[in-house]
Amino acid sequence: MNDLDATLAALADPTRRKVVDLLRDGPKPAGELAEAVQMSAPALSRHLRVLRAGGLVHAQSGDTDGRLRLYSLRPEPFTALQAWLDQVQAFWAEQLGSFKDHVERGR
Repeated sequence: MNDLDATLAALADPTRRKVVDLLRDGPKPAGELAEAVQMSAPALSRHLRVLRAGGLVHAQSGDTDGRLRLYSLRPEPFTALQAWLDQVQAFWAEQLGSFKDHVERGR
C-alpha cells in the first residue's frame, strides 16, 4: 500500500475524520479525544492506531506523565493528499475547458 492509499484508508472512517478535525486545533490526549467522539478509550485506541499506521498522527509522551500520550497531526500525508487532489482538479478543469471549447466551436 502506498502512502496515499494509507492516507485514504485511514480517512475512510468518519470517527477517524472527526479525530483529525479535533486535532486541527492542536495536540490532545487520547482521553479528551475519546470523550469528544463519545467512544470508549479502548475503541478509540484502535482508531488512533490506524491513524498512526497511516502516518497521519504522531503520539508523544506527556511532559509530566510518561503514560499520557498527546496526539498531533503530521502535515506530510495531508500535503501529499492535497497535491494529488490538485492533479485531479487540474485534469477535470482541462477536460471541462476542452468540452467548453468544443461546444462553442459547434455554435
